[in-house]
Amino acid sequence: MMKLLLGMLGLTLTLVAGTARAQACQSSDGPWAGPAFANAISVYSLEWAPFGANEAGWETYLPLIQKEIGTDCSPTTVEFAAALAAFQGRHALVPTGQFDQATFQVFRGLWQERRPFVMARLRDECPDPPPLRDLGYLEAPEEHADRLTRLLRRDVLEAYRRMVAAARAEVPAVAADPELLQIFSGFRGPEADAARCAAQGNCDGLRRAVCSPHRTGTAVDLYVGQAPGLGVDNTSFASRRHMTQGPTYRWLVANAGRFGFVPYVFEPWHWEWVGP
Repeated sequence: MMKLLLGMLGLTLTLVAGTARAQACQSSDGPWAGPAFANAISVYSLEWAPFGANEAGWETYLPLIQKEIGTDCSPTTVEFAAALAAFQGRHALVPTGQFDQATFQVFRGLWQERRPFVMARLRDECPDPPPLRDLGYLEAPEEHADRLTRLLRRDVLEAYRRMVAAARAEVPAVAADPELLQIFSGFRGPEADAARCAAQGNCDGLRRAVCSPHRTGTAVDLYVGQAPGLGVDNTSFASRRHMTQGPTYRWLVANAGRFGFVPYVFEPWHWEWVGP
């Protein structure tokens, strides 16, 4: 009963917050009306392949984009178009206010630059794993049923616990479902990762990497929900879009940085700790 009540409360608060945001994003005319109309169409219908496979629309990346340009307004609004144009202007793009693939590449570059692991790999460096004494064990309520490992660097584990406590206090849907934000992959030793990717025949692709950020003990795969019939880390377009529209992922986008975590754009479940 308590879980049901918390879920209903979460829905009510979401609707109230959504109404308030909608009232602040109601204008529909002005110089950005055309771009707003174009965004309203392309957010669901753009045919593109940002990560190699075909996708329809860019709604999957909308929470991260809204965070980056500083607006909660829908992509159908002139407020969103104006904020997007300002972002484009700051990054030497034509400030059209209209989402396009060139703008996404700038977003993607910024998000990747915030991951120290990625920058190390660009220097052809593969970070060493931490010594075992720096690793701590997850507690049972923190482990997802599909977990691969139960270790994480101790300082990262402490930051994770603070983040989860805040999410449970601030998001009724997370408080109502103990499965949300459980870890299904933390530290993975280089030998185990190499054996795993070799066994699955997909090394250094989007799915498996010989040098994985999980070897650092600072990367966590968090349960943020899953599409019916698909796995917790299914990378299909439908799976990833489903995950990014839920309240758990949206809260992470808005708040994980408070605890030192940054996202990996392609995997909604994958977050890396970069420090305070």
